[in-house]
Amino acid sequence: MKKRKLGKSGLDVAPLAFGGNVFGWTTDEATSFALLDAFVDAGFDLIDTADVYSAWVPSHKGGESETIIGKWLKSRGRRERVVIATKAGWEIRDFGKGLSKAHVMKSVEASLARLQTDYIDLYQSHIDDAATPFEETLGAYAKLIEQGKVRAIGASNHTAPRLAEALKVSAEKHLPRFQSLQPLYNLYDREGFEAELQPLCLKEDIGVIPYYALAAGFLTGKYRSEKDLGQSARGGGVGSKYLNERGLRILAALDKVAKAKSATPAQIAIAWLIARPTVTAAIASATSLKQFAELQKAATLTLDAESIRALDQASAPEVKAGAPAS
Repeated sequence: MKKRKLGKSGLDVAPLAFGGNVFGWTTDEATSFALLDAFVDAGFDLIDTADVYSAWVPSHKGGESETIIGKWLKSRGRRERVVIATKAGWEIRDFGKGLSKAHVMKSVEASLARLQTDYIDLYQSHIDDAATPFEETLGAYAKLIEQGKVRAIGASNHTAPRLAEALKVSAEKHLPRFQSLQPLYNLYDREGFEAELQPLCLKEDIGVIPYYALAAGFLTGKYRSEKDLGQSARGGGVGSKYLNERGLRILAALDKVAKAKSATPAQIAIAWLIARPTVTAAIASATSLKQFAELQKAATLTLDAESIRALDQASAPEVKAGAPAS
């Protein structure tokens, strides 16, 4: 598996990351172990999770995903073969939120304990915390790197101005810099990332590991009409956001390219994302070995220029009324 450099972090990763939000939520421990085994056996290495996964389940308190990954690491002894990325800062009931030094230090110790490891390869600010100065957060990260508990840091859900500000503080105060960005980015959700964040990441050599690579399942092609929305718990949100003229146009283009490549729409959507400028690895989840096999093929699928152009055109963000065409 050909690896890619994650910014200037010194970490090299395969172009597909496993989204660990499903562990302990829609996949039980045994299935999670089987998926992680298959993932590593196939030559992949980047496993993404967060301390808040899966606190949204009424009976959960957060940390369920990290706990399963930790049990897998201990039982398999494969720590050196994987790159563990986790996140902190999102609100967790009875635990707190934010990126203050105190909360970061508390959060990392909790994550290390659940993951049953001495270090985290990529520690990410899960959500921007405007109430805490970047100097304080980055100072906390500096201490963790110095202690050997964190190898590199990244940002998630940050706007271009805020990411630029963080990079400026890092340079001026000689503090660690964000080496990666985890944004919402896929064949449908393009404008939010491409307008300002993509140029900044290119300029600053920031590795990009986008989440929702399949737009909450829409880009698999399983939601094509209102009657399809009842197939899963995510159907309602998919329908209100993606099931429209542009969304159907994207699916039609995916169908055409998929047929020509003897692939599935999901595989083409992920291959398109992996081929984008700045993208280091696309984050995608699977809840079965069959689903993972589909993801695996996507990571090795190369799209020709004509296919990419057709997908680009079909998914081009719509020009808002009154806005210039270019």
